[in-house]
Amino acid sequence: MDVAGRLPRLRGRMAEAGCEALLVTTSANVRYLTGFSGSAGLLLVLPDDLVLSTDGRYQFQSAEQLAAAGVEARIAVGNVAAQREALVGAARAIERLGLEATNVTWARQRAFSSDWFPSTELVPTEGLVEGLRRVKDGGEVARMAAAAAIADAALAAVKPMLLGGITEADLALALDTEMRRLGASGCSFDTIVASGPNAAKPHARPSGRRIGDGELVVLDFGAVVDGYCSDMTRTVCVGPPRSATLSRMVEVVAESQRAGVEAVRAGRPAAEVDRVCRDVIAAAGWADAFLHSTGHGVGLDIHEAPTVSATSNDTLAAGYVVTVEPGVYLPEHGGVRIEDTLVVTDDGCRALTLAPKDLVVV
Repeated sequence: MDVAGRLPRLRGRMAEAGCEALLVTTSANVRYLTGFSGSAGLLLVLPDDLVLSTDGRYQFQSAEQLAAAGVEARIAVGNVAAQREALVGAARAIERLGLEATNVTWARQRAFSSDWFPSTELVPTEGLVEGLRRVKDGGEVARMAAAAAIADAALAAVKPMLLGGITEADLALALDTEMRRLGASGCSFDTIVASGPNAAKPHARPSGRRIGDGELVVLDFGAVVDGYCSDMTRTVCVGPPRSATLSRMVEVVAESQRAGVEAVRAGRPAAEVDRVCRDVIAAAGWADAFLHSTGHGVGLDIHEAPTVSATSNDTLAAGYVVTVEPGVYLPEHGGVRIEDTLVVTDDGCRALTLAPKDLVVV
């Protein structure tokens, strides 16, 4: 990844936002710009300088990670007072300092205004770094592909456990453990295993309920590799579905998901992808049972720009990584969701999640 090459692009966006410098407080944005993955750090992006402040826990890690990323910066290590002194001193000549409005709390903004930068005009900004993060470079896509491959392999390894009447919670634990064993640094989010009536809840938490024959099981999970996430949902069934309605739900969602994937390409409005998926489900009579948006961006965060929804104003571009995940949820029957993570290309898209979408586990 060309991490150092991101800073010049950010500086150009800062000028457009009306600020001379930017104080980056969002951890994922700090990592994107420097390679630093610590849990505590502030990054001051100046016109011709870069200052990272952190505490003693990360004295050596910060230097190592910035050097590995090819990023040159002054690193200020110490307690809060020492970090503040370093940042305030570096920004002394700045008249207009940008803050990340969606990350800075009211209390923190007041502290910055009164205690840190009292003589500086603070400018609220939105999406300066996030706008750069939308388009993934080859290194980012490679990390997400590796995360997706781990999730694919983990599912293949644990799927036979469904035959033994395993509980949702135990299957979720097995998935998480297998992803870690295969090299993931963690899970993209809390793994969802939802069976029978629980599958009708899009974000059900795994419970002690035992998975029974003939009922649908929604498996939604992802792995993290070098900070980058994958996201995949598969719906399976132990043996044949116990009703024609369950079989029809799977058929409709699978058709909807295929249509959505086929609609993904550079230049396509994201809302149109949502509409394509929704039209298939509406034609089956289940428009009201599609309870969430069709997808979202994926990267350093499991949910990031762009959004793929009916109200989205985003237009897809080559290099975006998005999900397509329509679903149908009927409390009296269960639920179905199928999801892939896709890299947008000029002539379509490429799936990173490659696990089979076959339904029946025998």
